[in-house]
Amino acid sequence: MDLKSYFENKKGTGILSTADAEGNVDCAVYARPHVMEDESIAFIMRDRLSRKNLQSNPKAAYMFIEDGTGYKGKRLFLKKIKEEENSERIAALQRRSYPKETDLNAEARFLVYFQVDKELPLIGGGEK
Repeated sequence: MDLKSYFENKKGTGILSTADAEGNVDCAVYARPHVMEDESIAFIMRDRLSRKNLQSNPKAAYMFIEDGTGYKGKRLFLKKIKEEENSERIAALQRRSYPKETDLNAEARFLVYFQVDKELPLIGGGEK
């Protein structure tokens, strides 16, 4: 199953891990990624620690744990390739909407694109 179909059809919890240039690691809960036409993936990000880390270290890992029993999901090893700020594309991709009076509407939003360097199952090394 390709990543676009996978993330369109699976529900679960995602965790994005990043590290700064000194190796200080952070992880944050993130929604399912948007899979783009060129097979890159993108996340809508606020200007917080995960994005800050990516400014000095473009490598990241995303773990997706599928809802249900057992341990099923994917681990994606990523490299940031570009980003755009407050674009119309962000508005088109956004899955949630917030009331107009919410402070979240005033924050800058970034669409951060990654190439997928490696894909592994949630458990194990993926060897057959």
